[in-house]
Formats: sequence, structure tokens, C-alpha cells
Amino acid sequence: MGIGSLIATMLPSSIAFLPACTGMVIGWRWLGLPLGPNARSSTHRDRPGARPRPGRPSTTVTGMDTTRFDDDLRAMLGEVESDRRGEPSDYLEDVAGQHVDGLAVAVCTVDGHQAAAGETEHAFALQSVSKVLTYAVVLQEIGLDHVLEDVGVEPSGESFNHLSLHDDGRPCNPLINAGAILVHSLLPAGDEDERTALLLRRYSAMAGVELEVCEDVLDAERTRADRNLGLAHLLADAGRLPISAREAVAGYLAQCSVLVTAPQLAVMGATLAAGGTNPVTGERVLDEWVAQQAMSVMLTCGMYDASGQWVAEVGVPAKSGVSGALLGAVPGALGIATWSPRLDEQGNSRRGIGLFEGLSARWDLHVLQHRGALRGLSGPR
Repeated sequence: MGIGSLIATMLPSSIAFLPACTGMVIGWRWLGLPLGPNARSSTHRDRPGARPRPGRPSTTVTGMDTTRFDDDLRAMLGEVESDRRGEPSDYLEDVAGQHVDGLAVAVCTVDGHQAAAGETEHAFALQSVSKVLTYAVVLQEIGLDHVLEDVGVEPSGESFNHLSLHDDGRPCNPLINAGAILVHSLLPAGDEDERTALLLRRYSAMAGVELEVCEDVLDAERTRADRNLGLAHLLADAGRLPISAREAVAGYLAQCSVLVTAPQLAVMGATLAAGGTNPVTGERVLDEWVAQQAMSVMLTCGMYDASGQWVAEVGVPAKSGVSGALLGAVPGALGIATWSPRLDEQGNSRRGIGLFEGLSARWDLHVLQHRGALRGLSGPR
């Protein structure tokens, strides 16, 4: 069994995020974060910008002053905003209002408290962040066993668009391009439009707002689709695609072109962190096991050939995109989203990584740090 399969199997046992586990001793208590998706904040916001309930203090359910979030986010922005290293994706620059030095960060806790800093109203394309969201939707629709017949969960150790498959024709994992194209093809819908409509419904439910495909981004994607078409034809030649290569790539490009803001993306992360329930709307979007599996592959594969270093230094399940988007989900605690278009050599947001490194250290977010004895293995029998 590989490391990806091992962690996908074991991670939820040691990082519980069920509502009943609110008594666990975890580092997130330092933040005053709620420990279950059914907890409600006294400043719960049904939509970004909503006013706190009258007569209630600005605290989470555990008594933390929520201005701490705002202060910390602003401080972290100040620490990374001068970093001008890296370049944006060449074909996305100037598309949908993209600009090189844009910067935003947002968080949403599993009780629905939200905070953000920077260019929080700027919309950007999901790009490869969509891969884990579509993976979750497909798991929900057809089940894990069916999906694992066609795509693995092992880190590839290669770049996101590497032209390679396992000997049996399966992509290594759902978060590289080949795996994402295959996963998209498994959506139980009749044609490209129906598959995109299904994804938009589920994405919107995760975000708590209606999301749309940006045609300008999609047009830009189509001009650079040759490599993805090559991957799709390899999958088709291996007998893995249930639809044509062109259909699979067309749908995959559409999901990459969905626009979000940092606060909306943070809510999507919080939906995963809360075990599949949107903490802002209260809607059950995904089963808990689906959220668990999605976060497992985020932790092991979400940062491409930098995933090992990411786990060691940041330790937060995350997924990046070449638009500069970076999504994180800390089980039982919160979702984090950053946006900054300057990319490093692996295609990950350079300043986004800096923000996650700072927040992980400042807020004690590493999911593999010592939390005390496992409750199920302690005490007399």
C-alpha cells in the first residue's frame, strides 16, 4: 500500500471532524475555533457582509474575540505583500481582470464565522482547485469503489500536466490533469452542458452563492488545450474514458473556468472541513466520508511535486491552481482561501504559500502535530 492510500485510509481516524468529537483536545482551541459543524457562532453570517445578531458579543462559541482573525489576516498580508518573485500564468494574465500583484486571504470556520483581508471582492478562476471539488462531487454521485477502478490516490511526484499513466492506464491521482480529466468524465450526466450544470449546482451549494463559468477564461483555456487533449487521448487509448476525449477535455476546461472570490472559496473549504455541511447555509452538500476522502488526497497530492514539502512545513490539506488560488481545509476547524497570481516553479501561488505557512504556524494548524492520546485507545476497557 502506498503512502497516499495509507493516509487516505488512516487520516480520518486520527483527525476526527464529527460533531460528536467536540471534546477533543486539539491545537485549534488556542484559536477559540468551534470543533463541530453543527456549532453556531454568535456572529454567524448568512452571507458575507451580513451584520452580527443584535445584542450578541463578537465571539465564537468558545469565547474568542473574532477581531483576532481580522488582525492576524491583515498582519499576514503585510508580511507577504512585498514578495514580487514568480510570474503569473501567461495565458491567464489580463483575463477576467487578473492582475499580477493582486492579493487576498479569507477564512471561514465550521460554525460560519468569516473574516477576510485584501482584494476580497475580486473574482478569479478556480483552475486546478476545481479538481478536488469535482472529485468530491463524483465520489458523492457514484461511490469510492467505482472511482478507484479508474484513478488512484498516490502522489505522482511529477508536474500537474505530466504525460504518464500507471501500467494499467489509470492516472496516479485525481489532482493531476490526467486524473482530473478522467474524474470529470465519470460524472453521471448526458452531455457537456449537463455535466457542467451538475458541477455548478454542487459548487454553488459548497460556496453558498450562485457561481458561473467565465467565458473569457474558458476561451483562453481552449487556446492551450493541446496537452490536455493528448492526455485524454492516452486515457481513451487505455480504455478508461467513458466519453470522447474532446468531450472530457471540454467539460474539464469549463470546470476550471468557474469564478469565485476568496471568501466564497473559504466557505467551500469550510464545507469540506465541516464534513460536507456548508457552515453558512447549513445545507448538507456532501457525505462525511466524501469530505474525508477529498481532504485526504488534498493532503498527499494537492500541491503536485511540492506536496511532500507542503505536508512537512504547512500540514494543511490544500489544493492550488494556476490562477493563483489556494484552498485549504483544516478538519473540524476552518477553510482557508488565498489568491495571488505570482507562481513558483511548481505552478503554486508563491505568496499564497507564504500566507499558509504563516497562518499554520500562528494558528497551530498542522494536522499531524501532537494532540494527546487517541480517545478510543485510552482509559480502562
